[in-house]
Amino acid sequence: MIDEIRETKECQLKDPMDLFHSGQVVKICAPMVRYSKLAFRTLVRKYSCDLCYTPMIVAADFVRSAKARDSEFTTNKGDHPLIVQFAAKEAQVLCDAARIICPFADGIDLNCGCPQRWAMSEGYGACLINKPELVKDMVKHVRRQIDNPKFSVSIKIRIHEDLKRTVDLCQKAEAAGVSWITVHGRSIEERHQPVHYDAIKIIKQSMSIPIVANGDIKSLKDAENVHHLTEADGVMVARGLLANPAMFAGYEETPFQCIQDWVDIALEHGTPFTCFHHHLMYMMERITSKQEKKVFNVLSSTSAVLDYLNDHYGLGQMKVC
Repeated sequence: MIDEIRETKECQLKDPMDLFHSGQVVKICAPMVRYSKLAFRTLVRKYSCDLCYTPMIVAADFVRSAKARDSEFTTNKGDHPLIVQFAAKEAQVLCDAARIICPFADGIDLNCGCPQRWAMSEGYGACLINKPELVKDMVKHVRRQIDNPKFSVSIKIRIHEDLKRTVDLCQKAEAAGVSWITVHGRSIEERHQPVHYDAIKIIKQSMSIPIVANGDIKSLKDAENVHHLTEADGVMVARGLLANPAMFAGYEETPFQCIQDWVDIALEHGTPFTCFHHHLMYMMERITSKQEKKVFNVLSSTSAVLDYLNDHYGLGQMKVC
């Protein structure tokens, strides 16, 4: 896909920081493994999403393998502004990945928040919040080696039990030139506990760069409430957008037009059936009965899904590409 973009020169890069200077709360689609890929990003951009992240990509694999680059990263001329999130633990590897991606994306993000055991055992993700000097070094190296001043370098973190350590990490990253910081308001150990929005507010008040709030935002009203609670410059949403890709446009549940749009976009992009079907299962969770789910969730082909949607919801003729 990178070669295709290079040949057509279709990439219309933007400065993501312009969003934070607009005076509006920036609405962001989170990095989601398997899910925040090009087709889904295309969908949420239709429904008032301002900024999208790719799924997390392991920088070392991306640098080492052309096959990894082709499978992990796809984009097109409408897919902007776009942030590519990397898992990395060495400054030069992150710089190499940033240099490769720079012509095709608007910025990179260093994942310092993934709490999964495999990531932390490899030295990636949330374990980096305990290595502030390394995070500072990685940000500084990318800043020095990428010539484009509009290319953003951000980080996504979790919080420490001792919030002073989180503020120290953020201030070190700011000193190194980080563009903004996304804060998931839970510690590494916390999963479903309430989000510490008060902690995000303290971090925001300690910084002069934009701060993005993340965690348990499931509607536009939630997003507005979190903005008021934290004073954050942006809100990042994951599961809430999976359940309702139109939530940033103010819809309380997924409208049928959004389901139609997903079908059309997914077919146009050649989305694999499992991903296509899983997205629909998420989107239709709130609008289908238990009995309907029993039938729909075990469908095993695109044609069966299209027939079901036509027969049960009158969504009109699907465009089969």
